Amino acid sequence: MDRGLQGMCVNERRHLIVPPHLGYGSIGVAGLIPPDATLYFDVVMLDIWNKNDKLQITTLSKPQRCNRTVENSDFVRYHYNGTLLDGTPFDSSYSKGSTYDTYVGTGWLIKGMDQGLLGMCAGEKRSIIIPPFLAYGEKGYGKVIPPQASLVFSVLLVDFHNPKDGVFLEHLEVPETCKRRAVTGDFVRYHYNGTLMDGTLFDSSYSRNQTYNTYIGKGYIIPGMDQGLQGVCVGEHRRVVIPPHLAYGENGAGDKIPGSAVLIFDVHIIDFHNPADPVEIETVFRPEGCNVTSRHRDFVRYHYNCSLLDGTRLFSSHDYEKPQEVTLGANKVIEGLNSGLLDMCAGERRVLIVPPHLGHGESGARGVPGSAVLRFEVELISMEEGVPEGYLFIWHGEPPANLYEQMDLNKDGEIPAEEFSTFIKTQVAEGKGRLMPSSDPEKVIADMFQNQDRNQDGKITPEELKLKSDEDQEKIHEEL
Repeated sequence: MDRGLQGMCVNERRHLIVPPHLGYGSIGVAGLIPPDATLYFDVVMLDIWNKNDKLQITTLSKPQRCNRTVENSDFVRYHYNGTLLDGTPFDSSYSKGSTYDTYVGTGWLIKGMDQGLLGMCAGEKRSIIIPPFLAYGEKGYGKVIPPQASLVFSVLLVDFHNPKDGVFLEHLEVPETCKRRAVTGDFVRYHYNGTLMDGTLFDSSYSRNQTYNTYIGKGYIIPGMDQGLQGVCVGEHRRVVIPPHLAYGENGAGDKIPGSAVLIFDVHIIDFHNPADPVEIETVFRPEGCNVTSRHRDFVRYHYNCSLLDGTRLFSSHDYEKPQEVTLGANKVIEGLNSGLLDMCAGERRVLIVPPHLGHGESGARGVPGSAVLRFEVELISMEEGVPEGYLFIWHGEPPANLYEQMDLNKDGEIPAEEFSTFIKTQVAEGKGRLMPSSDPEKVIADMFQNQDRNQDGKITPEELKLKSDEDQEKIHEEL
């Protein structure tokens, strides 16, 4: 038998014929083998090992990219199929529907597996053949692993981390100009793809066609992402690798994120702001000799282009025949744009960065996402001096003492709309007063007449005609 087993392979079958002098000779075995008996053996080789054997590791596949490999004290998650050397299966993580999760090099595994996992990359596949003295030795394990059995493990390393790991950042693409970086307390809008270490996608903002919007450093998101978004630039692409103790821990989350899973987020920063941010104003061009600038209540005409910070075009006045017109401070445009149009010269060009609390807020507007920072390119075309709030016309000096008599052009004791309009236009033409600036002065005069024609009979009587300043004074007395 010593000679007959020489050179055999595992799973090889041999038929051995052993003559008596190489068997039990002339003595035999009492009650079993007679003297001088020729012996016949049908042999199947199940296992072979040598006391000088070492671990046999074969790399079956390995990712092209491998930034880090398993070391002692790392926590690993791996799938495996376990067989004896003859191919008989004894265990499989796949049949349990979950990875095997454990520390390496701390005595929680058999010695051969502790050694065999070292140096692996996430996503790597290995075949590890373990001799029995590095496995379960003379005792075996239960009914599935015989004594002195060599073990074969086919291993797929899903992910690993170390309890001392922090967040790992990889800056995939950073804009050339980055004037500001996000800090704790900033509100960030970003897109992301979230994957496990083996590439399995568990979530994506792109699939919802909506950014993820949150404050950073405030505990609204997992600690690893809170840390990973610190210092980002608008437009930056960043990879954030988060160990489980800074993500969802041992319990995982739902049916997409297993317990103790390392998470990888590929993020694209759309914009960010701070609730205390003012409007950011950059003057691109300012004409020389600029002495007159726009003020509160002025009527201005301007062109603009509006976009998101990622360059997405939203609106433009150039799409229309005329420039945009507005009275500053009349609540007809968003607060940030109104502020950005103040103190401008005719012909001046600016770039305005408007945070959402001075724009369209958390709800957004038609075509504008919620909490979006807006970028305006504005050019002031012209401006007209305005009037105080609540006024449609103001006098440049003191109004005539006998105002009604002067306004009653035909002296018939009543002032119809035509007479009123003619009088007001004359005052404007002679520089004695000015109307509230508007693209439709006739409507302003009509509104003035309607305000004075208190009984709406189409004419103004002496009792009805009152100056705005007198009306305001009467209201004060009423309150007192």
